[in-house]
Amino acid sequence: MANNTITLRSLLEKEKLNGINLLDWFRNLRIVLKQERKEYVIEEPLPIKPAVNAPRAHKDKFKKHMDDMLDVIFLIGTAYLAKGDASLRVRN
Repeated sequence: MANNTITLRSLLEKEKLNGINLLDWFRNLRIVLKQERKEYVIEEPLPIKPAVNAPRAHKDKFKKHMDDMLDVIFLIGTAYLAKGDASLRVRN
């Protein structure tokens, strides 16, 4: 699956987000997320953090969602940084 992930993620690298291709880029993002089984992150609401005494299964599900969300944020963030948007650069 790692090779497929790298190959599909190259879709996002090849087709950089440039402001006029948002729909195409988002379609490619959904393809990548579907293959990685992370599409739910952009479709489902953010889960409520389980209580300290919640069952382990609930805590594990929440942690997986949060970890997958970070991966998705990274993918989206790199698309913005790749286009070199001056408004997103760190200012000194």
